[in-house]
Amino acid sequence: MPLSLTRRALLLSSAALLAVQALPSSAHAATSGRITIAADSEPTQLNPAIAASNGTFFIASKVIEPLAEAAYDGTGLRPLLATGWEGSEDGLSVTFHLREGVRWHDGTPFTSADVAFSALHVWKPLQNIGRTLLANLTAVDTPDAKTAIFRFSKPTPLQLIEKALPVVSSVLPRHVYEGSDIAKNPANSALIGTGPFVWGEHKPGQYYLLKRNPSYWQPDLPRAEELVFTVLPDRASAASALEAGDVQLAAFSAVPLVDLARIGAVPGLAVITKGYEALTYQLIVEINHRNDHLANLKVRQAIAHAIDKKFVRDTIFLGHATEATGPVPANDPTFYTSDVTPHAFDPEKAKALLDEAGYPVRADGKRFDLKLLPAPYFTETRQFGDYLRQALAAVGIEATIVAQDAPGHLKAVYTDHDFDLAVAPPVFRADPAISTTNLVRSGLPAGVNFSNQGGYLNPELDRLIDTALTTLDPAKRVALYHRFQQLVTEELPLINVVDWTFTSVAATQLSGLATNPRWAVSNWAELALA
Repeated sequence: MPLSLTRRALLLSSAALLAVQALPSSAHAATSGRITIAADSEPTQLNPAIAASNGTFFIASKVIEPLAEAAYDGTGLRPLLATGWEGSEDGLSVTFHLREGVRWHDGTPFTSADVAFSALHVWKPLQNIGRTLLANLTAVDTPDAKTAIFRFSKPTPLQLIEKALPVVSSVLPRHVYEGSDIAKNPANSALIGTGPFVWGEHKPGQYYLLKRNPSYWQPDLPRAEELVFTVLPDRASAASALEAGDVQLAAFSAVPLVDLARIGAVPGLAVITKGYEALTYQLIVEINHRNDHLANLKVRQAIAHAIDKKFVRDTIFLGHATEATGPVPANDPTFYTSDVTPHAFDPEKAKALLDEAGYPVRADGKRFDLKLLPAPYFTETRQFGDYLRQALAAVGIEATIVAQDAPGHLKAVYTDHDFDLAVAPPVFRADPAISTTNLVRSGLPAGVNFSNQGGYLNPELDRLIDTALTTLDPAKRVALYHRFQQLVTEELPLINVVDWTFTSVAATQLSGLATNPRWAVSNWAELALA
């Protein structure tokens, strides 16, 4: 083996070792009951009721539970804090029946008052997804401690509410949050929930520690004594830590795609693709329509034609992705349509469109300059940023990359609007109304992450999104979302590039893996180390 590769491997192993040495002493090794997980970032917001994002869910879903979780069975849902629910025929109410015998981690009983408070004071006004999804929620009646009746001012499809439960309905303790500034409450960083694990501690830059909840409502669970999420931003370090036995689990493709074949052959390790079926990520180019160049449709079309999606799929994602046709991925059996406006890779057409738009090549070989912000969360988003810069240069657009950490990137794009183009990885969650329409619907205030902060405004698209949100007939909803896809690909408020999902690498000692299609962001109550 060449000396340079040997030295690189040694450095990576050393980085992983230093990170693991920072953990609590009880969690250093693969000892019984203690599981160490690679985490490649530290979310800026740990409260999933406020920030419904997978970076937050990855850690917080073990502590704070939703009303229901996704399931592999025919119903598609597994009851958690709710044992059942039904909607009214007119679509104006949904009644939830809540679980008996559940207590918050501080010992206070869980009741319908907690659900009502969370829905009206957190999900609807604060949450990135709930703001839109629950826009027509007017009240939550609590006739008794175990019944919560959601009242809507306009018909709301039960199908939509059910699909949203795993993502939107993380319940908070009313007695901890009521009367406080919810967004600044200390419990947002030292979580209090009903889940199988209780909060331990967070050492910034080092680890998150969660401990077994001895009073969990589900008997004999959880199976693990501790979960330790060790912060390893370098994915190669995660691979080294797995091979050394210091980490037992790396989810969300924390191990680089190029290493999967090799690490899958390491004794005691297994590559797992199951457990992500409900988590389709969408690589998109976000566009700031406040920029006069980008407000021109022909410029947006030119950028779309400058992107070689096949290259992105094969070279950046190594085939672990599919070329996107629009804002709904092809693996969605309900809402997807291929009847959209395509933008095939064609640099010459891109150049012609830029000429038509009034941006000829100047004497310096450039047409105009843009500021490009690739999301720092994944290797692939950063690599695509580098590729996009080159693809734009080939048609005369000079893009300067601004690289930031996760908090800086989120603030620049979603609060300060300090970008021209940004690379983002939003998630499609079984229904376009669950986060996908947020990316193009106007009117969301600054600071709402993964929403339309590019300033795009299309009244027809807004009306379509609002109509679909209150349409009870499933066939009519499908037709509306077909039109939604057509409008987005015609007008290009953003550009969909590829859709992809993830892999996990786990020690073969682990059991209880990939038990639902959102497993990486579910509660891990069944996860155990032999």
